[in-house]
Amino acid sequence: MVLLSFDTEEFDVPREHGVKYDTLKEGMEVSKYGTNKILDILKKEGVKATFFCTSNFAQHAPEVMARIMNEGHEIAAHGCDHWNPKPEDVINSKRILEEVTGRTIYGYRQPRMFPVSDEEIERQGYTYNSSLNPAFIPGRYMHLTEPRTPFMKGNVLEIPASVTPWFRFPLFWLAMHNLPMWLYKSWCKWTHNHDGQFVIYFHPWEFYPLGEHPEFKIPFIIKNHAGEGMYQRLGELIRMFKKEGAQFITYSEYTNNYFVHNQGK
Repeated sequence: MVLLSFDTEEFDVPREHGVKYDTLKEGMEVSKYGTNKILDILKKEGVKATFFCTSNFAQHAPEVMARIMNEGHEIAAHGCDHWNPKPEDVINSKRILEEVTGRTIYGYRQPRMFPVSDEEIERQGYTYNSSLNPAFIPGRYMHLTEPRTPFMKGNVLEIPASVTPWFRFPLFWLAMHNLPMWLYKSWCKWTHNHDGQFVIYFHPWEFYPLGEHPEFKIPFIIKNHAGEGMYQRLGELIRMFKKEGAQFITYSEYTNNYFVHNQGK
């Protein structure tokens, strides 16, 4: 099973590199463009995904939110303001997203995969939390002792991003930007076959031609293959998994299956 997801947020990466940038005006345009490119790929390949949306994105891109839902994808929570996350976002993002979409929100992912209160996640009625990358990312986090595969914490299913067996190489978005595709696909296939599922996430702004904007001051490892290159690479990854017979399911579908399978154990 492949759990494909997108952290659908206002583009704020230039601010991380000292650029004065209006995330709710300029950044939203970048993210809306990228989300539509992603939706084009998913529609072309006939697969479903989960979109972890900030409430900022949901409120400022109603037409894109409608397209996500109309094309059969899941909406999950990704906080409120991606640049300035607050503890109360666990509550407020769920409330706002449910108001905007008219759907129940079952899942949460903290911006930048930073820590979040497990107790509050459960208290607010989420059934799954996907805020863990069980790897070492310099300058971000050290999670080499955390479980690699989904596990229960209280009544909430924790769904970590996939890392390779043994040496825990992170297979998240940055890896697909920079590894040779033959190697990246090989490690993804190996991890999927070993674990029985593959959990991956990207961002809409990766599908925007970042290389054409030196004013963003974005490092090469982030803008490498951004735009059309990532569009092609994502399509190639999806087709590889389809050829292997893998099923693409949403995070809530996976969670429901997990609960049914493990009931009474």
